[in-house]
Amino acid sequence: QVRLVESGGGLVQPGGSLRLSCVASGVNFRIADMAWYRQAAGNQRELVARITAGGQTTYADSVTGRFTISRNYPRTTVYLQMDNLKPEDTAVYYCTPDNYNTRFWGRGTQVTV
Repeated sequence: QVRLVESGGGLVQPGGSLRLSCVASGVNFRIADMAWYRQAAGNQRELVARITAGGQTTYADSVTGRFTISRNYPRTTVYLQMDNLKPEDTAVYYCTPDNYNTRFWGRGTQVTV
């Protein structure tokens, strides 16, 4: 059973930083590409960053140069380091295995800038 638990969100001033964590249980972490999505109020969920099982990363244009995605295999955890945060980064952030046939979501973590 896949379970995703996001944490690390909070209230931060513009220009500040946060580090989000996502513990992924029930996920074959050795082959899963992992991604962070976000959903702002009234908007659709959008891809923020993605990291393949091999460690290749891609980012949305809006966060390139400010956010960094990484993963820890023994802990089956994926991280999102967010620097130079802007008010438009305010959203609920979710992690998900991005190459599964079924989409799984956790409850997300709120980031308010």
